[in-house]
Amino acid sequence: HNSSGDIFLAFATGNELPFGATAPDQPLPVQMLPNQQMDALFHATAEATAEAIWNTLCGAETMVGFQGRTVYALPQDELVALWQRYQTR
Repeated sequence: HNSSGDIFLAFATGNELPFGATAPDQPLPVQMLPNQQMDALFHATAEATAEAIWNTLCGAETMVGFQGRTVYALPQDELVALWQRYQTR
């Protein structure tokens, strides 16, 4: 449970267990870091997600798709102006 109310992400690379060491229907022991030590990971994840969104918005090109439907690329100068106007830090 993560008290932020958001989706909780869990992964592990260091909890080695010998094959067959426990019964398959029994809980397995794990070691975890406190939330405070995960702040940098959460921050980096948010930054990577934002960067991926920006890359998608800025890298898109006008294209014609199914049944001749045209989807236009965003005008870069307007996108930058909006970002500068509404950015929060």
